[in-house]
Amino acid sequence: MRIIKWLYKLFSFCVFTFIIGYIGINIYALITPKLNITNNGTYYLYDNKDNLVYQGSSTSKWVNLEDISSNLTNAVISIEDKKFYEHHGFDILRIVKAMSNNIKNGHIVQGASTITQQLVKNLYLDFDTSWKRKIKEAFLTIIVEIQYDKDEILEAYLNTINYGNGNYGVSNASMYYFNKDVKDLNIEEAIILAGIPKSPNKFNPVSNKEESLKRSRVVAASLLNNKFITKDEYDNLNLEEVPIYGKVNEQHLQMLMYYQDAVYHELESLGISKSALEKGMLKIYTNLDMDKQKALEEKILLNMEGEKEMQVSSIIVDPETGKIEALTGGIDYGISEYNRAISSKRQVGSTMKSFLYYAALENNLVSSSLFKSEFTIFNTSDKQTYAPINYGNKYANKDITMAAAIAFSDNIYAVKTNLFLGSDELVKTAKRAGIKEDLPSIPSLALGTKEINIIDYATGYATLASGGYQKDLYFIRKIEDSNNNVIYIKDEQKKLVLNPNYVYILNELLSNTSNSIFKDYTVATASTIASKLSRKYAIKTGTTATDHWAVGYNKDDLMLVWIGYDDNRELEKNYSYITKNIWADTMETIQKDYTDNWYDTPKDVVGVILDAITGKPTNDASKASIFYYLKGSEPIISN
Repeated sequence: MRIIKWLYKLFSFCVFTFIIGYIGINIYALITPKLNITNNGTYYLYDNKDNLVYQGSSTSKWVNLEDISSNLTNAVISIEDKKFYEHHGFDILRIVKAMSNNIKNGHIVQGASTITQQLVKNLYLDFDTSWKRKIKEAFLTIIVEIQYDKDEILEAYLNTINYGNGNYGVSNASMYYFNKDVKDLNIEEAIILAGIPKSPNKFNPVSNKEESLKRSRVVAASLLNNKFITKDEYDNLNLEEVPIYGKVNEQHLQMLMYYQDAVYHELESLGISKSALEKGMLKIYTNLDMDKQKALEEKILLNMEGEKEMQVSSIIVDPETGKIEALTGGIDYGISEYNRAISSKRQVGSTMKSFLYYAALENNLVSSSLFKSEFTIFNTSDKQTYAPINYGNKYANKDITMAAAIAFSDNIYAVKTNLFLGSDELVKTAKRAGIKEDLPSIPSLALGTKEINIIDYATGYATLASGGYQKDLYFIRKIEDSNNNVIYIKDEQKKLVLNPNYVYILNELLSNTSNSIFKDYTVATASTIASKLSRKYAIKTGTTATDHWAVGYNKDDLMLVWIGYDDNRELEKNYSYITKNIWADTMETIQKDYTDNWYDTPKDVVGVILDAITGKPTNDASKASIFYYLKGSEPIISN
């Protein structure tokens, strides 16, 4: 009896508390200014010339509910929230049913959010799962339901929801997917569109037609079950034959959205979340160089024509400032929104040798230092053996210079150098240059067996390309609010972390990878693109079974290119020509009007003409190359 009385009192207290709380929220909602639920298209992205390249979510056009096809509103209500016009922000029965199904299955298989709740999430909340966020969501849902009528809520939802491929709002999505005004959507088109928001990447018909059709059939069934269409109309649906227009963007660049994603990523690191971005009028000034972005995309598509599964990631950086001026995280954002530039890590191969040979120069080795290139089995410190091989199993079987080893990308010379220095030296050098990835002190690190993100890696290479100055790479230079008040401006800082003399010598060594003088048991790794190059570049290529790289620069531009498969399957060995040609074609295009963009020789560095392979004095012009030394370390040439 006592328990019953206690439960009755508890129940009464909870009911009383709920009533008081609900009344309080209603009063609060009535006396405070209305929440703004018309925040679509209130942010702007500008390029490096202050030209507007992206507004809101493709455009900031807002469409009134009466101008939206009833086919679409019926489909959205049917699949998202069939009791939308009956509840007050929460569908209690749906919540209970979802909880029951989730408990039975042991994981979340069903959600219960109403259209109002989803609108609140999209406009005002981050997508975490904390109780604090859930309580705030409930509070704001009640406020919105009190301050707005149902049609206003539905209109706001349809104008702000994510429809994939960078399209927010039904007007943008209708034009993008079907090339027609949203008021003119037929029933099949409306069904396809209504199915997208549940998972915009998975269910949009441009990037995933089959999954889109599966989802569309679920939407169609819900329309039938909820009596929005008849059985005859359902049976006569022809979803498979709906033409998809799929226009990418005004610039006709299918990779530009990867740059925008990277901007979002940086905003989050600055403490501005994507949801906050979409609800506040912000002007975001980026380092995007549209000419370089267009050249990058054009050359990628040219050199990867016909490749249906291979992916690409590339970045172009101003090495002096750290500005990221062009980027792609894949070959087509419409097909895959996964941004490999910011989210993936790949083995970097022989491109790691640039940092190895800087460490060698700093530790008293010189351009003409000799190691024997021959098949070698190394005994490691942990009593294991390591037997790297050269590309194509080609070896000089004699001593070769560091200059030749770099030009030929000789793996044996690299591992010998790494062990001679001690594996910690390579790790320390890479860290000083700015690479954040944890690197193991092992012999194979010299051959790039570690996976590194391309932006992280570019940070290290920018230090080499700038003469030894380490700086952060960045996309955003300034942010302003709606009143043109500057709320963020990038503070460019750089720190000298490497010796400019040794960096210059290394850059000269890397320029030999396209030098025809370097020809012996093999040829220089970039010799196949030498005829394309009209100026001097430091270049390093890298090839593993699954990853191909080309990295190169002079003082004006640094560019990295990677190709490979997302599932890590092996690449054909000769595919390394793809990365090299993308790199060469793009760099030559973006630098066509540049002059005098190689580095000045430091006053403490001298050049000596020697045989490219042996490092000995020579009078044979066909074998002679300039070897650079820190003054005092150069060989003495007797007359």
